[in-house]
Amino acid sequence: MTTEARSENALMRYFRETRAELSKVAWPTREEGIRLTTIVFIATVIATIVIFGVDSIFHELIVLLLRVTA
Repeated sequence: MTTEARSENALMRYFRETRAELSKVAWPTREEGIRLTTIVFIATVIATIVIFGVDSIFHELIVLLLRVTA
């Protein structure tokens, strides 16, 4: 058996197994998908605001330190 034939068989086996695994997945309903997407969006916005706040505080501290030492 040549290397090319083995790799083709391995590739076909990979796709076959991938398709079989995807059929076992419990896909969310449309409502669940929308709800979970909303939760992720809100969590992202909150995390962005928190990181912005912390970054602003550090920025002001650095500016203050630079004024004192200059």
